[in-house]
Amino acid sequence: MKSVEEQLALIKRGAEEVLVESELVEKLKRGQPLRIKAGFDPTAPDLHLGHTVLINKLRQFQDLGHQVIFLIGDFTGMIGDPSGKSATRPPLTREQVLENAETYKQQVFKILDPAKTEVAFNSTWMDKLTPADFIRLASQYTVARMLERDDFDKRYTTNQPIAIHEFLYPLVQGYDSVALKADVELGGTDQKFNLLMGRELQRAYGQEAQNIVTMPLLEGLDGVKKMSKSLGNYVGIQEAPGVMYSKLVSIPDTLMWRYFELLSFRSMEEIDQFRADVANGANPRDIKIKLAEEIVARFHGEEAAANAHRAAGNRMKEGELPEDLPEVEVTAAESLPIAAVLNRAGLVKNSAQARDLLSGGAVKVDGAVVDRDFMFALGATHVCQAGKKSFARVTLKAE
Repeated sequence: MKSVEEQLALIKRGAEEVLVESELVEKLKRGQPLRIKAGFDPTAPDLHLGHTVLINKLRQFQDLGHQVIFLIGDFTGMIGDPSGKSATRPPLTREQVLENAETYKQQVFKILDPAKTEVAFNSTWMDKLTPADFIRLASQYTVARMLERDDFDKRYTTNQPIAIHEFLYPLVQGYDSVALKADVELGGTDQKFNLLMGRELQRAYGQEAQNIVTMPLLEGLDGVKKMSKSLGNYVGIQEAPGVMYSKLVSIPDTLMWRYFELLSFRSMEEIDQFRADVANGANPRDIKIKLAEEIVARFHGEEAAANAHRAAGNRMKEGELPEDLPEVEVTAAESLPIAAVLNRAGLVKNSAQARDLLSGGAVKVDGAVVDRDFMFALGATHVCQAGKKSFARVTLKAE
């Protein structure tokens, strides 16, 4: 097992907050594997990369030799997490929750080591609680304390309804930590209230309080709002390799370091070297390709990653041409400007688009960028590229 300092550095990588760090250090000093819990409510069948931020952190704890508990909230999923919500969520049926839970198990083992992962369902202990047990659980917290929670407070002050069962959600999540005897619980920053509830309930039930590691909410492909399927700014971990690749290579340059820190398993030293390379003139797209290939390999395998750029329908690797390069013949009485050739060959929609691409340095002939002064000689054959996705081997023949 790594030293306490090395472990703490990896645990804190990308983390928003560690509570309480000094307590966690003392636990790490014991030299015994800690029980690391993270809960996921199976409220939808598919996971995206935003969900994997926590799962990646679980994998890092596994690599450090700790016991990871992947908790599927089949009981809490029927309540609906009120975190960040301005209205009561419609509860799911047990059948919907269990169906989604099965897909979760299939997906998370693309990241986690199955042999080192304990999969738990919180219905296992929650279904056994008697009404008296629930009364004892509910007595551990006051309504006033519940209303201190930001989302509840906003709904209360704006006269939005709060259902009684929503107050049960943080209590049940906290009780999960009691049932599992968790040493550490992971969650997003929006889960902090629920995570702290676990600490309080463990003390109330005579256990040592868990420590908390909060992870940031991953920004979506737009680099602004958090990744969400409903917003369309997501990368689904079951999406086709080409789709994943294309989305990741297209993220804003400023966002790629955030993605590297939270989604990549490369060392921070290697990522820092990438930063230095970009600062020294390396093409940021080449660095994003490394990230895209790593993510695609994780969920689809190395072969899929190696061919993802072709499956994406684009040719983002410098100097590489599509295997099915179209052959196009254009006829003319004399040599033509490149803009006219692109238009006649169907590589652009119209002459205006050709001029725009030429002005932006987005037209290549035989791999070299050309401008609008380039003349295509009669009888010549050249490989032409207009933008990222339009390629053809063009021959200019005499009429």
